[in-house]
Amino acid sequence: MGRTGLVVPVQGLGCMRMTEPGTAVGPSEATAVINHAIDLGATMIDTSDMYGRGRNEEIVGAAIRHRRDEVVLCTRFGVVFGPGDTWWVRGDAPFVRAACEASLRRLGTDVIDLYYLARPQVNVPLEETIGAMADLVTEGKVRHLGLSEVSGEELRRAHAVHPISAVQSEWSLGARRIEAMVPVCAELGVGVVPFSPNGRGLLAAGSDRSARFATTFPGRAALPAVLREIADGRGVRPGQIALAWVHHRAQAWGIPVTPIPGTGRLRHLEENVAAAGIALDPGELARLDAAALPDV
Repeated sequence: MGRTGLVVPVQGLGCMRMTEPGTAVGPSEATAVINHAIDLGATMIDTSDMYGRGRNEEIVGAAIRHRRDEVVLCTRFGVVFGPGDTWWVRGDAPFVRAACEASLRRLGTDVIDLYYLARPQVNVPLEETIGAMADLVTEGKVRHLGLSEVSGEELRRAHAVHPISAVQSEWSLGARRIEAMVPVCAELGVGVVPFSPNGRGLLAAGSDRSARFATTFPGRAALPAVLREIADGRGVRPGQIALAWVHHRAQAWGIPVTPIPGTGRLRHLEENVAAAGIALDPGELARLDAAALPDV
């Protein structure tokens, strides 16, 4: 992924849901899922210092400690929490270093394989933030740099300071806004790591009965039925077809694409990993694209 020598699996595991209200699981369940993901080859393990306000990194670090060399360990920084539900973004050089060192302690490791900036801080030059991240690479605390939620112009500016290996952003049949900047990724040789590739869970069941579907994915009323029909024809779940479509973005755009579907359940993990092996035919891809027009 990218041109910096970063080697990643076809699919990874997003760990956010393991510590979020409503989807959280216990440390033992999380550890079991993480280790089973590694066993299945989904060795790109993604966390963030904001998930569970650091607790997620602690769980991930403990889960992989005995097999750290098997994992592409990824985490993010940039969001600072205040009292209650308040938060803000920081990207100044001293904060970059402090955030990285705190993540290293929680993860129980001496190096992070892929370190993402969660989002740029508007009142700090992006070049300052990336320069500080590059210093971490020089010092051996970080191996590769990534960005999240950035524009094509911001990617160019960051890449001019230090090579960027990956951009992480939401990408699914229901969320295609990233496609406006994917050509810049292709030009610069930057890979994409899609989060929420199953539409925040709304595409997993292939159901349009949820009121959230219409408000979250306006203009895509035909999508659930198309997903169900294709899934039924293959004997798989609709969410697996949605995930397979994301995998096909690598061929469509000519870039490395490694989705990181999140789950805290072993059964869902196995279904997600199996979806990486589903090769959709041109007719199926055309039907899905027609039902999920790109965002404008």
